[in-house]
Amino acid sequence: MTITRELLIGGKDVPAASGRTTQDVNPYTGEVYATVAAAGPEDVKRAVDAAEAAFEEWAALSPFARRAVFLKAADLLDARGEQVADVMAQEAGGTRPWAYFNVALAANILREAAAAITAPRGEVLSAQEQGALGLAIREPLGVIAAFAPWNAPVILGVRAVAAPLAAGNTVVVKPSEDAPIACGLLVADVLREAGLPDGVLNVVTNDREDAAAIAEALIADPRVRAVNFTGSTGVGRVIGALAARHLKPAVLELGGKNAVLVLDDADVDYAVNAVTFSVFMNAGQICMSGDRVLVHQSLAEEFTRKFTAKAESLRAGDPAHPHTVVGPLVSADAAQRVAGLVKDAVAKGAKVLVGGGEPEGAVHPATVLTDVSEDARLHLTESFGPVCVLRTFQSDDEAVAAANDTDNGLTCGIITENATHGLRVARRIRTGIVHVNDQSVADEPQAPFGGVKASGYGRFGGRWGIEAFSNTRWVTIATQQAHYPF
Repeated sequence: MTITRELLIGGKDVPAASGRTTQDVNPYTGEVYATVAAAGPEDVKRAVDAAEAAFEEWAALSPFARRAVFLKAADLLDARGEQVADVMAQEAGGTRPWAYFNVALAANILREAAAAITAPRGEVLSAQEQGALGLAIREPLGVIAAFAPWNAPVILGVRAVAAPLAAGNTVVVKPSEDAPIACGLLVADVLREAGLPDGVLNVVTNDREDAAAIAEALIADPRVRAVNFTGSTGVGRVIGALAARHLKPAVLELGGKNAVLVLDDADVDYAVNAVTFSVFMNAGQICMSGDRVLVHQSLAEEFTRKFTAKAESLRAGDPAHPHTVVGPLVSADAAQRVAGLVKDAVAKGAKVLVGGGEPEGAVHPATVLTDVSEDARLHLTESFGPVCVLRTFQSDDEAVAAANDTDNGLTCGIITENATHGLRVARRIRTGIVHVNDQSVADEPQAPFGGVKASGYGRFGGRWGIEAFSNTRWVTIATQQAHYPF
């Protein structure tokens, strides 16, 4: 039975003004899972109207009352594991372990946002004038435009709205066309049930062909004061340019071309397990996934033998099967795109150690390549699939140069049993995140999360998220009358 969902505007489920709908398709079966409203620019205006109308009351609400909503929402989300597992499998091909990880982390993002609501927010400043008191006060911006992606839909759907709402803003979120329920409507359902007032969070779903028009209408609306986008670098450039054209700040968390370095003092068995997780979790569809595995020459033979054997053993296919590790990509087209990167690399001299070949529908096998030339598209392009490139190095200098040889700079993993060695290397890696003696995929709600270079700018997490979606005002109080020259 197909699910039907409307837009969420002003606390009410309403159809698109045009009456149009669009289909939400299961990538593994190809069957229609849900039908959702397909908004137009006129619906964006309605959503911003509702968010603007709700802003003043929400911003003025007691921080303790706002915190209670977030804490209740976290508990409600924790109890929805089964529902989330079903929705993520149906919309985006997510496996059950990945779905439960989404639930746990997203709930903790809500709890961290709740803590940030009542944390100290401002400073007392030294004043030049005698008897004056200066204050730096953080205040909400107003209406925030949020864009939530499909790949970690509940995590990133919550992250799209949690910090802006916690800071006292209202939000209009445009969820991905590939997972409009998991990364938009489901998140809103939980917050509504937790007591979020009408109009504070509004969800505008759309047909894929209307995505650009919806984004432009949302960002261009003068009542929208900032933009929150997580997605690909290509789309992020467009969103960033739109925001800049309208002089609106943006937080952009974009793609990665991440490396995992296996140093000469690494534990090989641990490195194999860590790298396998980094490369193949969620079929490689994580912005932090390890596209590139750099292994010290002294460990290369043993690591390659064990890693390729493990990669070859990973079950691929039905996301509902309890032993599936590599589920389907988000669509058959996505699987063909990944296969095209592999074919291009092979045509230019790369060797396939594991996998390769044609995908089955949206399922692409776990694939490991080596000897990928610099003119292959895969050398610089984020695979966003279950594919990695293996290469060796002989010195730390060579490893650092290879890891930094990318326009992106999101995350990096450095596997070593020597923490001081790992830290020396980490300080030379140009990424927003680096993990010593761990792989590249890690996220904690209290930590600053974001990249450098083409991986975007701004930070999520803890106080950094609140700062990103609030404004600092300077307020002075004179405790005595001033004297003026005329």
